[in-house]
Amino acid sequence: MGFQPSNSPPRTHSPSQRRRGNAPLGYVWHLIAVMLLLPFTLLHADEAGVSTAFVHLQAGGFDEIEKAVDLLAAGNDERAKPILEALLDNRLYIRKQDLLVVIVNKTDAGYRTLAAERQQDLGISEKRDLKKITINNRLRSQIRDALAAIGLGSPKAEVRLAAVQSMSGNIDPTSLDQLRAALEKESDSRVREALLTALAIAQLDADDQEIQQAAIEQVSGNLDPAIRGKLVQLAKLQDRPLVAKAARQALNGIEFSLQLYSLTETLFFGLSLGSVLVLAAIGLAITFGVMGVINMAHGELIMLGAYTTYVIQLLMPAHIGLSILVSIPAAFLVSGLVGIAIERGVIRFLYGRPLETLLATFGVSLILQQAVRSIFSPLNRMVETPAWMSGSWEINSVLSLTINRMAIIVFCLMVFAALFFVLKKTPLGLQVRAVSQNRSMARAMGVRSQWVDAMTFGLGSGIAGVAGVALSQLTNVGPNLGQAYIVDSFMVVVFGGVGNLWGTLVGGLTLGVANKFLEPWSGAVLAKILVLVFIILFIQKRPRGLFPQKGRAAEN
Repeated sequence: MGFQPSNSPPRTHSPSQRRRGNAPLGYVWHLIAVMLLLPFTLLHADEAGVSTAFVHLQAGGFDEIEKAVDLLAAGNDERAKPILEALLDNRLYIRKQDLLVVIVNKTDAGYRTLAAERQQDLGISEKRDLKKITINNRLRSQIRDALAAIGLGSPKAEVRLAAVQSMSGNIDPTSLDQLRAALEKESDSRVREALLTALAIAQLDADDQEIQQAAIEQVSGNLDPAIRGKLVQLAKLQDRPLVAKAARQALNGIEFSLQLYSLTETLFFGLSLGSVLVLAAIGLAITFGVMGVINMAHGELIMLGAYTTYVIQLLMPAHIGLSILVSIPAAFLVSGLVGIAIERGVIRFLYGRPLETLLATFGVSLILQQAVRSIFSPLNRMVETPAWMSGSWEINSVLSLTINRMAIIVFCLMVFAALFFVLKKTPLGLQVRAVSQNRSMARAMGVRSQWVDAMTFGLGSGIAGVAGVALSQLTNVGPNLGQAYIVDSFMVVVFGGVGNLWGTLVGGLTLGVANKFLEPWSGAVLAKILVLVFIILFIQKRPRGLFPQKGRAAEN
């Protein structure tokens, strides 16, 4: 049976059928085009939103301005924030000649204008050429919410934290939703804590007593001043006794924590003051203990160390952080060499005559003061604090520890450890201890006591110079810097035990802490007087101090 051709005409596809047959390929190309153009479309959509906002601003009227604020807040344009801030600060104007929206900053020369849309400086304009865009209280609240929303969406944690802090205490339902949404996606611990605090403050203002009690329980122990202020208000409520009782209980716990942190802060400042006293006195403890010399020029050796730090910073203005480290050995060498010169030139002729030594070193102190006045002038000099020693370590909202004082405490312990190692583990230390315990026996054993005296005086003077480096970070450097610490240094040495390093450390820290604990009750001057009276009474009972020196010379 052969093939029989059909009598029906051949089938053909209509144009619509052909389009449907090619439809999948067309859709793919259309989808690819949309995906490629999507970023540009969104970008131009944001720009269109900002441009539309300017149209509303130019139209004027509170309703139009409200629409403009909504458009600026809804977009992701970086120009929105300065425009909204200018509108909130009444610095957004319209230039009359072309209805251009401008940001105005008042200067002595006139009104400096900046094109809000293009962020372009337009120069100085006259006031009569500008028309202010006015807002009411409702718009101000709306603008603050918009700025807070922009801040909460910032990639920088500092900006988000500032936005939360600006919203805290003035939270409406819209802001509450913004904070809750921000809390769900926040990863920074500081910002999360600020968000929780802001939400808790909002719940403390709730009308429902159960919500208030739950919020009080949640913020119990929170030391934020805003929360404490809200609890004080709730504790005075007469119509809500349960809420008032819960608020008082929370306040009692917060007050206890505040007292504890206050004691911690006072202890810290006392230890920092004690560290300064230890640094100032530890060199004097060596010279006074070994040589029996009352060195009234010890304060001026501290002053020389501080001025050495000032000079090093002048020589290294671009490396302040490094200059403070270079100043430590430089100050040690300068003060140490001056100390050796004083011992060789004056003190060695006056051994055994303590009163004449006191008068001679007092004269040397006057000479050093006048020399500094002649070289650097009588004016105080400021030594810059390095960046790594600036600022504070904020533990919480009520306790922050300054980094420079923490550094001085650590530095004091390092100097003490280094000096302790020198005196206990080196030949010089062995000879110093031998001379301090029994000078005549040490001479009989071949120890060159004169050389030991010079090196000991140089070592003590060098430590005084290092103390000056530390003091330059706490106060201005001037010719009278050392006079403020000479009396305190002798008090520390006598109280701790003459020539005993451990006594100097314990005595200095104890007197520093005692001073700081007495100051809130008696004042700074009376606190020093009370400490002096205590030392006088203590010496009556223990003439050789807390840790008396051992040896025949000490007993004599």
